[in-house]
Amino acid sequence: MLRAVLKGNRKSWDEYLPYIEFSYNRVVHKTTKISPFEVVYGFNPLTPLDLIPLPDSSHYFHKEGVSRDEFVKKLHEKVKTHIQQQNERTALKRSKGKKNLIFEEGDWVWLHLRKERFPSPRKSKLNPRGDGPFQVLQRINDNAYRLDLPRDYGVTNTFNVSDFIPFAGYDEEDEPTDLRTNPSQEGGDDRPWAKGPITRVMARRIQEELDLLKTSGLTKPKVFFTWTTQS
Repeated sequence: MLRAVLKGNRKSWDEYLPYIEFSYNRVVHKTTKISPFEVVYGFNPLTPLDLIPLPDSSHYFHKEGVSRDEFVKKLHEKVKTHIQQQNERTALKRSKGKKNLIFEEGDWVWLHLRKERFPSPRKSKLNPRGDGPFQVLQRINDNAYRLDLPRDYGVTNTFNVSDFIPFAGYDEEDEPTDLRTNPSQEGGDDRPWAKGPITRVMARRIQEELDLLKTSGLTKPKVFFTWTTQS
């Protein structure tokens, strides 16, 4: 609004602030159905047109404080109802056409690291916002699951489904043929072939496989990791 009022004359922007404030206070809000000024004081701010003729002061100021207090309480209840109705409409609009994700035990998922729950991994904006893949240990209900989360994270392993992204695994054309890495053949490994960016969990597993490779004398690690490009 300030940009539209100035029309390029930015040197005198502070002179327009009282008019901008008045406009914001008087405009009817979409959610509350009344202006912000009326929410607080119970009436709209007066304009020059309201002073011709002078308005009845009893409409704006009650002699009895109790009746005025009751009026404001009823007004706030009305605003609260409007806000709840708007929230319901917004939630319905966002959930329209959205598919519910259901995971079963043994599924693999990427985990979104929320800043309030993982302050250390998210202390830098350059750090990854997700990690994984992690395996689902238990399905508590359609919204809550327990993951096979390493203890060094220092948090409980129960998460909301909104923090998950399904792990797609590997493509058929990329399926390894080595007996030690192909779960469809006898003697194969049951763990998934991890495909995606190298996360902290993947790096830890790679190091574990390399250590195992050194001690067992195998020619290839049991878990293969590949890079994928992101568009």
